[in-house]
Amino acid sequence: MNIDTINYVIALVGLLIVFTALTVLYLIFAAVPKILNMHINFAFRKAGNPQNNIKESTISGDENAAIAAAIYLYFNELHDTENTTMTIKRVHKIYSPWSSKLHGLNILRR
Repeated sequence: MNIDTINYVIALVGLLIVFTALTVLYLIFAAVPKILNMHINFAFRKAGNPQNNIKESTISGDENAAIAAAIYLYFNELHDTENTTMTIKRVHKIYSPWSSKLHGLNILRR
């Protein structure tokens, strides 16, 4: 085997690993909602309420966003309240070599 075939084999194996991992992740993400819906249906049947089907128990994206925002705000309020003082100081010297674009340009001379 020469170097070119080794490189091709390594590239092919890498691509196969990546696409296999993506396929497995897709299958997992596709199966999780179905498993959760089966669990909810089982809980409805166990509670003696079989007329509730899974379509009535799904939550829309807007409701999920509202729930996530409420949880986020709740957990942010658990922290101690700190008094923050922000001081803004105007600098008269606007030039800075870190922000200067002039030094990054190539000067072409003919």
